[in-house]
Amino acid sequence: MRAYRGRALLLALPLKSLIQRFAFALLVGAAITIMILSRAEPRLVDNLRGTVSDAATPILEFFSHPAASFASLVEEVDAALDVHKENARLEEQNAQLRKWQSIAAQISRENEELRRMLHVVPDPESSFITARVISDSGGPFVRTVLINAGAQDNVRKGQAVITSEGLTGRVVSTGRHSARILLLTDLNSRIPVVVESSRERAVLAGNNTPNPRLEFLAVDARVVVGSRIVTSGQGGIFPPGLPVGIVSSVGEERALVQPYVNWDRLEYITVLDYILPGFLPETKRAGRIGELK
Repeated sequence: MRAYRGRALLLALPLKSLIQRFAFALLVGAAITIMILSRAEPRLVDNLRGTVSDAATPILEFFSHPAASFASLVEEVDAALDVHKENARLEEQNAQLRKWQSIAAQISRENEELRRMLHVVPDPESSFITARVISDSGGPFVRTVLINAGAQDNVRKGQAVITSEGLTGRVVSTGRHSARILLLTDLNSRIPVVVESSRERAVLAGNNTPNPRLEFLAVDARVVVGSRIVTSGQGGIFPPGLPVGIVSSVGEERALVQPYVNWDRLEYITVLDYILPGFLPETKRAGRIGELK
């Protein structure tokens, strides 16, 4: 038996060597044969190709699952790392917010205590209504818009108009169901303001451009680019502290302001009913308070 196996092994070695020697020639011959058949019998070659593809598809599909699973695993790991980084960033941000919340609460308590000590008269309250902008003048010399709220909704001439971004303008005329709003960029607009950082007082004057200017500034006024401008409350029509914009440029004779409001996206506005008797006599709520006094 052992001798028979030895003879078989001796016969197999030359056969293996012969196959290896002529394997390349056989492959080249097969390729040439397939090329000739593809020219002579293209339908036969197409059928053969389809048969081979059908036979190989289950095998390729079987081996593709681990690759797809691995790719999915890599994506999940990356997503987990991103979530971890985002959580770390949010935790840091929350810590900063908690710090500022504590500082704000402390300042609020101090302000309340100082107001009680100084017997400060509190600012009047104000109510508001929100209306949709239904028309834009769009003219080169007028900057006004029309809203779908009027006298029936307690909208009165002179009331301040704002958006979520900042001051928009004031009511200049009212109908029963509509009102005309003069934007702060209009040539006829004049709004008492103050530079928030230096408390320099001025008047924001519209000039029919996107950047109204500051007028009546003191000669030695400290106004720099980026300074925040808010309403001063002088005159009693505009509540103090309404955000207006930031100083965009400062020259020798003028300072321009970039309003916070995006005029191209002006869809909804809020009309403030600021209670200050004597300045808006036609405001019902102000009139009632004046009568009480």
